[in-house]
Amino acid sequence: MESLEAVLYPIVVNINTYLSSYILVFLLIGVGLFYSIRTNFVQLRCFGEGLRKVFGNLSLNGTKHASGMSSFQALATSIAAQVGTGNIVGASGAILTGGPGAIFWMWIIAFFGMATIYAEATLAIHTRVKDEDGSIHGGPVYYITTAFKGAFGKFLAGFFAVAIILALGFMGCMVQSNSIGSTIQTAFGIPSWIAGLVLVVICGVIFLGGMQRLAAVTEKLVPIMAAIFLLGALAVLVMRIQYIPQTFGMIFQYAFMPQAIIGGGFGHAIKTAISQGAKRGLFSNEAGMGSTPHAHAQANVTDPHDQGVVAMIGVFIDTFVVLTLNALVVISTLYTSDGILHSGVIPEGINNANLAQTAFGTVFGGQLGAMFVAICLFFFAFSTVLSWNMFGKINVIYLFGKKAAPIYSALALVFIFLGTMMSNTLVWELTDMFNNLMVIPNAIALFALSHIVVRISHHQKVS
Repeated sequence: MESLEAVLYPIVVNINTYLSSYILVFLLIGVGLFYSIRTNFVQLRCFGEGLRKVFGNLSLNGTKHASGMSSFQALATSIAAQVGTGNIVGASGAILTGGPGAIFWMWIIAFFGMATIYAEATLAIHTRVKDEDGSIHGGPVYYITTAFKGAFGKFLAGFFAVAIILALGFMGCMVQSNSIGSTIQTAFGIPSWIAGLVLVVICGVIFLGGMQRLAAVTEKLVPIMAAIFLLGALAVLVMRIQYIPQTFGMIFQYAFMPQAIIGGGFGHAIKTAISQGAKRGLFSNEAGMGSTPHAHAQANVTDPHDQGVVAMIGVFIDTFVVLTLNALVVISTLYTSDGILHSGVIPEGINNANLAQTAFGTVFGGQLGAMFVAICLFFFAFSTVLSWNMFGKINVIYLFGKKAAPIYSALALVFIFLGTMMSNTLVWELTDMFNNLMVIPNAIALFALSHIVVRISHHQKVS
């Protein structure tokens, strides 16, 4: 296993460096800026409408549907996918590598990403199909083949489907279980493989229950897990209230002068900060990646616009609330004048997997801080595994038919367990690579179908 990792790691890193530095940033910001302008900044115009639709339908015990999900269940499933290790481990990795300024670029990606995910959700509803038994099928493969007919459309859809199965169904689940295992081992001294076995058993039970069981779990789990993390983060920030102005100051200062804290020349440093913000921002809120449209396609709504504005709130909650609070905790405890990372030199033993635990530990105490983050990360990552499994399964069914779904679920459980046995760095790099590849066909289709989204955003009839 170690020799395989040694060979794969530099290859994957080089691919990711090229994709994230030269393609991903331009595609993500380009699509988001394009849709922001074309829709007259729908993320600002319809933000209040989105909030009303989300919190007006908030429920921890929604009605069971014969097929599909309620709008809130679809959002909860989407947020379950978005709020995962990307918010804790991913944000920590971005700060360690790109400095506190990487968070600023995450915000930029998320702001434009709100317009992107509006487009994804509206197209998912607009192009979805229903079986005779009422089952709903929707997602990028369906709007890709709507945008491009014939062999080219089938190729792009197939490319996307394979990429998402590998990125989320297999490699992505390894990232989640890897983070769960390492944080639980740090906090409780329980070997990571034991955490992996427990996770496999729980996930297996839910996978067998299908989409209805998944919706029932996520609509209850997401609000509760978010509330627990937010209360803990706010408690730390109250204790570090005098450092909050300095914290925000560093985010903005190091967004444009990152070389002051991560070293190197200005050009290299700014590229690192922006690419880390883009790469980790994509992994966190998933706008433009083509994953969450699978959840939104299941919403029992008739107007695509209604689910589009709901989807925007998912990105807002993920990045501007959960991820930002975690980043503020990390920076206000570790990067301020009394923090261990104030000089920019990373002490031995500090990495993206334990940075948040170290940060919470400065206020809660080392052991309690590690335990708090481990518990939060377990629920975040667990809910993400459930949603990502569903997204991958939809694409397996698209490629191979319903009979292939049980085989896929069994393989996914194997990958979940393997994630607890592999090194953190290679797992992250592999996931980043397939995430990056997913963006390309999804973005091409989003550009091609912009006329549909623009009409929907202005409540015009679409034929």
